[in-house]
Amino acid sequence: MDIAADLDWNDRYLIGHQGMDDSHREFVTLVNAILCADDQQLPAALEAFVGHIEEHFRFEEHLMRKFGYPATDCHIEEHEKVLASVHEVRALVNAGQVGVGRELAQALADWFPGHSDHMDSAIAAWVVKKTSGGAPVVLRRAMQLT
Repeated sequence: MDIAADLDWNDRYLIGHQGMDDSHREFVTLVNAILCADDQQLPAALEAFVGHIEEHFRFEEHLMRKFGYPATDCHIEEHEKVLASVHEVRALVNAGQVGVGRELAQALADWFPGHSDHMDSAIAAWVVKKTSGGAPVVLRRAMQLT
């Protein structure tokens, strides 16, 4: 199975908050870059992902705190666990164990859809309700789901 093809960005991942959707699109691109990188490229691909995920999580945490999202602590706890794993793997990759970087990317590819569907979409709904009084409207192009 080619996970990079399976994780390609598509409208299925839209949650209705432009900033979060843009960041999620970049997440998918950077995870794919790790999955497709050769051993020489992998450390740099992982480093780019680390910078992205740290900023992405800060952005989400800012939104949750600013708008009083009720499950902020639970969501931040999940972010902290992911970051701990990412930082641990970065150290291992920098020590020459590049294979563990691909294992991390596979785990992130498996984790992302559920996290986005259940946790991030709830933040988007909360923020949109607080800012515009309604639910997010997400228009998805026709997709064939298998």
